[in-house]
Amino acid sequence: MSTSKRLWPTLEQVLRRQGLMDRMMRTSGVDVPTAVRVDGGLAFMEARGKCRYCLYEGPCRDWLELSEGLPMHPDFCPNASFFRACRREDS
Repeated sequence: MSTSKRLWPTLEQVLRRQGLMDRMMRTSGVDVPTAVRVDGGLAFMEARGKCRYCLYEGPCRDWLELSEGLPMHPDFCPNASFFRACRREDS
């Protein structure tokens, strides 16, 4: 199988995308303890999976660089509604 037809992300992609998710949660004021408890932790695991396979790694990184500190989520983010639901009260 050629690398252009790879279905699974590489370890490097997984680690980068997890880092982007962590940054997105910090930037947008997600209350992490709340997020990891939603639906017994299943919602957080699903959100991690969405980031792991996300096709918007580049736009996500760009948005984070340009939007540092903005308490909103880009339209392309598959986890935007989850992040909004888990925001800290003081954000």
